Amino acid sequence: MIKSNWGFPRPFLSIFLVLLWLFLTNSFTWAQLLLGLFLGWLLPLVAHPFMPDQPHVRHPLLMLRYLLVFLADILSSNWVVARLLLGKPERLRPAFIHYPVELDNDYAITLLASTISLTPGTVSAHYDANTKQLLIHALHFEGEEAEMISQIKQRYENVLLEIFQC
Repeated sequence: MIKSNWGFPRPFLSIFLVLLWLFLTNSFTWAQLLLGLFLGWLLPLVAHPFMPDQPHVRHPLLMLRYLLVFLADILSSNWVVARLLLGKPERLRPAFIHYPVELDNDYAITLLASTISLTPGTVSAHYDANTKQLLIHALHFEGEEAEMISQIKQRYENVLLEIFQC
């Protein structure tokens, strides 16, 4: 966490807000840029006490690998889901899977749940912090629950464990 009285407590958020302001106004004038810079400075400064600490990423290059695997999975899952939906609906076998989470970092858990939800055909339905289990709904599931758990651990969770050193 960057402690600052009048500086930029979240510089990347400030940059994002300036760019968002310019896109939303659909105008790139000096007045809009100055207003965007002011909002990009003021909003994170006011919201900073209410924002959780940012996680410490130990291996930033692994984030790139994670993103590439995630994008590849989105593309392949889109193809599989399209074939399933264009086929016979009675062939679908939806299922709920209880996934045991090893991650301790809230950001990493959120990233894992979001990754599962953004991958076509699966949705993270609920995370139980007491049992550390993520309830996943799969549009079509054949095989053993252990296979899916192993695949998620190998492709996503183990990489997140390395990235965030949970």
